[in-house]
This record gives sequence, C-alpha cells and structure tokens, in this order.
Amino acid sequence: MEMQQFQYDNKIVRNFIYASIVFGVVGMLVGLILAFMFLFPNITSGIPFLSFGRLRPLHTNAVIFAFVGNAMFAGAYYSMQRLLKARMFSDFLSKLHFWGWQLIIVAAAITLPLGYTTSKEYAELEWPIDIAIALIWVVFGINMIGTIIKRRERHIYVAIWFYIATFVTVAVLHIFNSLELPVSGLKSYSVYAGVQDALVQWWYGHNAVAFFLTTPFLGLMYYFVPKAANRPVYSYRLSIIHFWSLIFIYIWAGPHHLLYSALPDWAQNLGVVFSVMLIAPSWGGMINGLLTLRGVWDKVRTDAVLKFYVVAITGYGMATFEGPMLSLKNVNAIAHFTDWIIAHVHVGALAWNGFLSFGMIYWLVPRLTKTKLFSEKLANFHFWIGTLGIVLYALPMYVAGFTQASMWKQFKADGGSLEYGNFLETVTQIIPMYWMRAIGGTLYLTGVIVLVYNIVRTVKQGSAVQDDAAEAPALAVISPNRLKGEKWHSWLERKPIQFTIYTTVAILIGGIIQILPTIFVKSNIPTIAAVKPYTPLELQGRDIYIREGCVSCHSQLIRPFRSEVERYGDYSRSGEYVYDHPFLWGSKRTGPDLHREGVPGKPFNGGRDDVWHFNHMYDPQSISPGSLMPRYQWLIKNKLDNSMIEKKMQVMVTLGVPYTDADIANANKSMDEQAKKIESKLLANSDINKVFGKDQEVPLKDREIVALIAYLQRLGTDTAVKPKQ
Repeated sequence: MEMQQFQYDNKIVRNFIYASIVFGVVGMLVGLILAFMFLFPNITSGIPFLSFGRLRPLHTNAVIFAFVGNAMFAGAYYSMQRLLKARMFSDFLSKLHFWGWQLIIVAAAITLPLGYTTSKEYAELEWPIDIAIALIWVVFGINMIGTIIKRRERHIYVAIWFYIATFVTVAVLHIFNSLELPVSGLKSYSVYAGVQDALVQWWYGHNAVAFFLTTPFLGLMYYFVPKAANRPVYSYRLSIIHFWSLIFIYIWAGPHHLLYSALPDWAQNLGVVFSVMLIAPSWGGMINGLLTLRGVWDKVRTDAVLKFYVVAITGYGMATFEGPMLSLKNVNAIAHFTDWIIAHVHVGALAWNGFLSFGMIYWLVPRLTKTKLFSEKLANFHFWIGTLGIVLYALPMYVAGFTQASMWKQFKADGGSLEYGNFLETVTQIIPMYWMRAIGGTLYLTGVIVLVYNIVRTVKQGSAVQDDAAEAPALAVISPNRLKGEKWHSWLERKPIQFTIYTTVAILIGGIIQILPTIFVKSNIPTIAAVKPYTPLELQGRDIYIREGCVSCHSQLIRPFRSEVERYGDYSRSGEYVYDHPFLWGSKRTGPDLHREGVPGKPFNGGRDDVWHFNHMYDPQSISPGSLMPRYQWLIKNKLDNSMIEKKMQVMVTLGVPYTDADIANANKSMDEQAKKIESKLLANSDINKVFGKDQEVPLKDREIVALIAYLQRLGTDTAVKPKQ
C-alpha cells in the first residue's frame, strides 16, 4: 500500500502551550489578590478597575478561558493530528484560531476591569466580544471537522468524540445564553428576564463547566494518560457508555444551581434527578482513567507526569461525586451561597483542570523540543507543593461553608429569634479560614512559577520546535453501510458527520424540554400587579450595581426558609423579576441578601436610610466594623452619565418592559426630581453637608451614588406587606 508523507503542525501546539502558561500565571495571580482582599478589603482602595467586584470576573475568565482554554486547544491540536494521521485542515485557520482567541482574552482583560460586564457568571463579556467568541469558535470547529474528514485513520478515537461534543455544545450554549440587545458599543441587556434568564444562565453556567472544563479534558485524559503510561485504555466499552450517557445527562443538570429559588418546582426537580444520575457516567470515566494505569503504579512513585494525572483524575472523581450530592435539596439548603461551593469549584479547577494541564505540559514540551525535561525533581516539587496548596485551599473553605450555614440558620434557645442576627458575626468567625485559603493559593501559584522556570530551561536546552514528519496510507474507500459483523458504534466511528448529528441531538433534548416551557407557558411565572418597571434613576443605579460587580458578593434571592425570612424579609417570588434584564440572584453571600433592602422592619437587614447607604459606600468599616466590603468612594465623586437613558428605556420596551413614550420623553426630568429628594436627605446630614455641600462643580444629586441609593431603596418595595392602619 502506498504511503503518504505529511507533517504534523507542532508550532500551533507550542503557541497554545505558551499562552496557557502565561495566562495561567496572570489568572492565578489575580485570584490570589482576590483572596487577600478578603483579609485586607481596602488594599486597592480608590482604584475602580482594581476593585474586588471588577477583578473577580477577570480571574474566572482568565483561568477558565485563557489558562484552561489554551491548554485544551494545545492538547486537542496535538492529539487530533496523531489520532487522525493528518495535519490540521488549514494552517491559516489554526493561526486565526490562536490569535483570535488571544485577542478575545486581551479584550476581556481590558473591558472587565473597566466595568463593562453583563454580570452573568462565566459569560460576563459584552456583546461585541461574544460575537468574536462565536466566530473564532466556528473557526476551530471548521478546522477540527475538516481534519476529521481528511483523516487517514478510519475510526475516530474516543478522545475525538469528546472534542466533537465540546465544539457542538459550547456553540449552542454560548449563542443562546448570549442573546442580548445592544444599547451601545459595550452595553447590552439580556433578552431573557428574571426566572428565564436565571434558567438559561445556569443551563449555560453548569454546562460551561461540563463542556469546556470537563468533556475536552476527558478527551485529553483518554489520549495523554495512555501515552504517558504506555498502556491501552482500560475499557473501550466503558468509554462508549461514559461518553453517550455523560453528554445526554449533563445538559439537564443546570437547575440544581437554583434550588429553593423562584424557578418552578418541576424544573428544579428535573435538575436534581439528572444531577444524581451524573454520578454513574462521571465515575465510569474516572475508573476508566485510573485503571488505565494498571501495571504501571510503580512508575507513579518517580514519574511526575503520572503523579499529576493520578491526582487530576482523583480530583475529577471527587468533584463529580460532590456535585450530585450538592444537588440534593437537603444538602443544597446548607451549602448554597456559602464557601462550601467555592471549595467544590476549586477542587475541580485546581486538581482536575490544573493538574491535568500541568502533566500534559510536562509531557509535551520535551517532545516538541526534542529533549528531556530540564528537572524531574522540580516537576516533583511542583506536584507536592501544588497538592499541599489544594488541600490548604479546599479544607478551610469547607469549614467556612459549614460555619456560615450553621450560624445563618441557628435560632436562640427559645426559638423566637436568630442567634446571630447580625450578618457580620458570621463574617468575622471565618477570617482564619480565609487566611489559610490565601496561604494555599500562594503555594499553588508557587508551583506554577516553578513550572515556568522548568519549561523555560527545557526549551532553552532543546532545539527549536519543528513540524514532525509522518507517513500513513491513504484512507481506502469502503461501503458507507454497516459491514457484516460490524457493530453499530464501530460503524458510527467511521461516519463523523452522523456522529456529530447524533451528538447534537443528545445535547439538545434536555435544553429544549427545560427552557421552552418557562418561556412560553405563562403559568410558570405568575404576574404580580404591584411590580412596576424601574424608574429611570433606579435603572441607572442598577447598571452601576452591575458595573461594580456587587452581585459577586450579594444575592437578591430569599429562599423560603424560616431563618432567611426572619433575617431578610418575605421570600422571593418569580413574578417579582419580570423586568430584570439581566437577573441578579447571585451565587454567593459574602454579604447579606439585598432583595428586601428597601423594606423596613428587620433589625439588621433592610429599611436603612439614604445617609446610611451613603456612608456605607464611602467607608463600610466606619459603620460596619469587621466588614469585608471595600470602599466605593469614586461613586461619590463620579458624575452620573445620563446620555444613554432614553436608548436604555427604548431597548427595555423592545424586551417587553412597559415604559410609555411619555416615560421616555420625561426620563431626565424624572431622574432630577427623584435625585433631588435623595440629595436633600443626604445634605440634611451635617457630616455629608460639610464635605460635599459646597462642591457645586457637580451637585450631589448628579453623582452616581444617588442613582445607586435609589436602586437599593427600591428593592423589595413592590411586594412589601403594608402595615394595617
């Protein structure tokens, strides 16, 4: 049989590896800074673009899409070429994919600290960047599918199944979650409102973890673990069951992020059922990975790459056991909104994604540069200090989560009132755990810096990255029908287009069944007549709240628990959110819930006057000793930009918010009248008047703080129970 000569493209693999390392250091450094902000909340005081609320989405995006994303592309480009016995379909598309992805990351690194954000978790980037992501993702897909079609290996290997599922599902998730109407070049509003927005966001958010952080890394596991161990995958049959059951079940699990929320019960229960079912395929994959190492466990003692893989797969198993457990309502009632979730997320991120990436980098770079790793001892040191970092990060966060949950829910012995009614009592209690978390993060980052040194020295002692020469026979023509004795899946493995279609159908079923009823069946979200659209000033204040990332620390969702109703006020209902584009339910309570902030009546939460809010934003610790909230003094200095208010309201009308033409025409007048009322209350306070009353350059009524106060004082007032006469 005639052999065909060709070359594997190693340069694209090298580029993605180097980008992954650089952005990994940056993303983890930002994360470490955020960890220390819990201990020293004002270390960046006065610098808006370095505030916690703006840096937090920068950290998550840098780690997920820059560090993990680039590592994923490096491993996929390397393994696909060798599994398919073909160079990538197009060198131009490979380069366009690489540089396009890096430009997207740079755009995120610029816009997020400047406050341009949608506030939707893992999808914070504004609409022009969302379009760029979709285009570059399509470039990756064309390049991958083109390579599969021109392959010289008939059957597509299990790793490539997971790459196909990743491409298809991330495209669907990203497009539907990012549907938004632009207001300006870097401002938009989600087309979904309230409950629908929450469901679509966590359908995306959970499955971004599933199909960006899990399925592609399972593909990498199925290629690089057997390569490093020099052993075949333990079970081909198990890999088939693992793949199809995982991609079908995973897509249903998103609603478990919204238990005890305003989401309809049927959707919550569906999420719970499928989340529990996820244990089986997830652990099937973990077992398949670990048992691939049978017969080579003696090498694990000395081989750093295998050590990283073992802990990565174990971390995957731990995270995918804990996830279904957290979806059980009785467990979720304890864990949700606490630091337990932070621990859970980071076990997956630091162990599964981080360690699998590090093992892959240590294995790949010497092969790309035709040399040995500079120092196996340094790689082993990285492994041990990284493992210690994970332990010191995760364990204190579990303790912090249990502490928060127990203190939030505890009543006094007589059962009449909360034992810890002041939210700050729970905050001060967990500061030691935050110190340990910061130490663990420091150790983990130290290991990454050791990796950087080790890789730099390895590259310097090796030769320049060259494309590898290879040869393979051309793919022989064969009947498209199933051959005699050929099993169905073997036939499917040589039909990549059909394989992609079946994969798409598998992932669409769950999304369609969950999301469409909440959009088209109105009984899911009963109308509350008292709920009105935000006034123009409140809408401006809400946008400032979004810009500053307040939703990172404050939820706006009161669950129907006695402890929460006692602390915050009446529980949240679905109809209250019908004009919220986007929703702001939050996923962590570093501070108290704000959904009833404008309603008086609770001893520690809600009903505070305008002066309190002003002082709280100016210097939180002065009125809340022990608070972790940073100062937002620029809100008091900045003039409110009202130039886009009419356009904002017009976009809201398009989305179904019932502003009239008169409302829009009188927007500026309305804002001025409402702002003057707040200003008069503030200037009646002698301390505020002394500092700001004589500053006529920008009257206090025209500053951002007034709009934010208007929004906070609105929260919960629509459905507040009015006292009887």
